[in-house]
Formats: sequence, structure tokens, C-alpha cells
Amino acid sequence: MNRRRLRAALLAAALTATLAGCGIRSTEVPTDFGPGPSRVPCVMSGSSIASQSSGIPVQVFLVCAAQLVTVDRTVRIPADKATTDRVRIAQALLDELEHPPSDPEKQAGFATDVRGGTVVSGPGDDDPDDALRFSTPPESLSAFALAQIVCTYADSAAAAGERSVILGGPGDAPLRRYECTQAVRQRPGTEAPPAETVK
Repeated sequence: MNRRRLRAALLAAALTATLAGCGIRSTEVPTDFGPGPSRVPCVMSGSSIASQSSGIPVQVFLVCAAQLVTVDRTVRIPADKATTDRVRIAQALLDELEHPPSDPEKQAGFATDVRGGTVVSGPGDDDPDDALRFSTPPESLSAFALAQIVCTYADSAAAAGERSVILGGPGDAPLRRYECTQAVRQRPGTEAPPAETVK
């Protein structure tokens, strides 16, 4: 029994010396440094923002981690005398929302649910002056898409008031005043923008 203990002690000593010679310190405490570093979601790097094309700086709301998060973009407003500045700005913002996110935006987890093809026009003859009409009825949009549009417009020159916008479909479709609230920004998939009919 004494010989077995002696051999075990010698083996342990030899193993310790070997590990020390390799620069590895023996320990009985398991080490856990956690997962490796990863990209912070919903955050754009400064270089990615600075590399955007020239134009008028704007902010649009994209979907990230099931919430609405602002992203810096630049837009060009066409000089079209047939429409007002407000309509041109609204169309430019909508076009930005329709564009797929850039590679840096995708890597940060951003996405958009707004589909292309919608045209913005100004108010009809009997509409409020700050109304905007879509060729696609707003109520037919997905929950995420409507929330993106409402919150983007509510923070822009297209707004009809403090954090609200008046939207309607083509022709004589009902107009509704939509609001962008904190709850909508946090849960756009389940929390619809508060709306009231104005016409």
C-alpha cells in the first residue's frame, strides 16, 4: 500500500513539473471565461454611418430585436413642382423604408417590413391640409410596416402634429390620425399605433 502511495505521489509531482515547464500552471479550480465577444445588436459603428452617401440627413425606424430603432440615412428630395415639400419628404422617407438594409445594418440585426410600390400623394379637396394619402391603404400593411411608417413620419417634417401623422388610402378612403408611442416602438408587432378617424 505504501509503495502505491509513493508511486502516486511521484507521478503527481512529475506531472506538475511537466505542466510548469510548458508554462501551464496546474489548478483544481475550473476556469470559465464565458463566450467570446460578439457584435452588439442594434448598434451601428461610426465608420458605417460615416460611409453613407451625401444628401439630407434623416432618421428612419427599422426593426431590430422585435423593436423599432432609429437608423441614420441620407435622402435626396427631388424638385417636383407638382407636389408639396411635405409630400416629397414623405415619399423620400417611404422609399428609404422600402430599401433593404445595408450590409452593416444587416450585420447589426436591422430589417424592414415595408414593401415597395407605394406612392404618396397630398390631401384631397375635402381633406385636412396635413393629410397624406397612400396608393396602398395603410390598414392593409403589416403591423411592423405600419409602425415603421407612422414613427418615421411622426419624427419628421411629414408629421401632422406632435408625434402623429394623418394617413389614408386612395380616393375617399377614411383618414386616420396615427400616433407613435413608446409602447409602439417597444412592441410594434403586437402594439398597433393608436388611431382615430378624422374623416
